[in-house]
Amino acid sequence: MDHSYRAALSGNGNGGGGRRQRPGFAAPFAPVDPEPLPALREDSNSRIFAFVDDLFFAAKIQETARKLNVKVEFAKNDKDLAERMQQNGEEKPSLIIFDLNNANAKPLTLIPKLKAKLKKGTSIIGFLSHVQGDLKQKAHEVGCDMVLPRSAFSQNLPQLLRRHGAPEDENPTVQ
Repeated sequence: MDHSYRAALSGNGNGGGGRRQRPGFAAPFAPVDPEPLPALREDSNSRIFAFVDDLFFAAKIQETARKLNVKVEFAKNDKDLAERMQQNGEEKPSLIIFDLNNANAKPLTLIPKLKAKLKKGTSIIGFLSHVQGDLKQKAHEVGCDMVLPRSAFSQNLPQLLRRHGAPEDENPTVQ
């Protein structure tokens, strides 16, 4: 039996060692992380705060921030956040991240207070399990700007941290 057609299909001439790509399926690729920001000064203020008590996600956020040269501070409750924000002086945070399942932070009561205090200059992003539709809706109602499933949050974390971690003068402005 002649199996020369296998060599033609595989393209490597060894009779079937190669695999053909299924139509409609792209080749797998690793997402490209954004370029790191210039190195931070030791005395620079944090522009990103996080209410995350899940050790897995806290470590993921810390490691991603380290790779991008972005400073992220973790807060346990609203008093802790107020103290850390006072250290920044007049500069308001650019981003506040909430694990919406963090019972210690009480996100559904804290988010409206932060929105009223910080106005439009600060984005508030929450993440939760993809099956928590009711919690997602409640978070939007109380003022959360964006609510993402954990997987989407993880996937978009480098871009979020880079965008919000850049100093004000580095963000492009329209004249």
